[in-house]
Amino acid sequence: MPGLPPLWPTLLALLVFGGTASAQDKVVYHIDDATTQATKGLRNIRNHLDIAPDTRIVVVAHGNGIDFLLEGAKDAKDSRVDFGSLVGALKARGVSFEVCTITLATRNLKKEQFNFDVTFTPSGVARIGQLQSREHFAYIKP
Repeated sequence: MPGLPPLWPTLLALLVFGGTASAQDKVVYHIDDATTQATKGLRNIRNHLDIAPDTRIVVVAHGNGIDFLLEGAKDAKDSRVDFGSLVGALKARGVSFEVCTITLATRNLKKEQFNFDVTFTPSGVARIGQLQSREHFAYIKP
């Protein structure tokens, strides 16, 4: 119709900017050495959620990185740091923790040794790859 502005600039703007307002940040934190990464990583996650509380965070642990999720685990550098309370507080904020079952088999550990509500994944490394490539998670390794 004469006198009406063309619709294509409006449609283009909706396509480009329309979906970003509702997009949720998704991040995978990779822990493969609890001694050097667990305390720092859990604090990073807490700070991350303090600034961006709607972020979906998945922690994937394998190798020696699973040690902080074992029942009664404490920080090797500071025994006052109880991983149970740190992990519990993050789980209450929606963070999920995944443990590699290849690591369990290699280290002769049982699922019952984990006192947290963790999820077990067949391969920690494969899971990280899936989260990045298929689900578009950003990758952080503390």
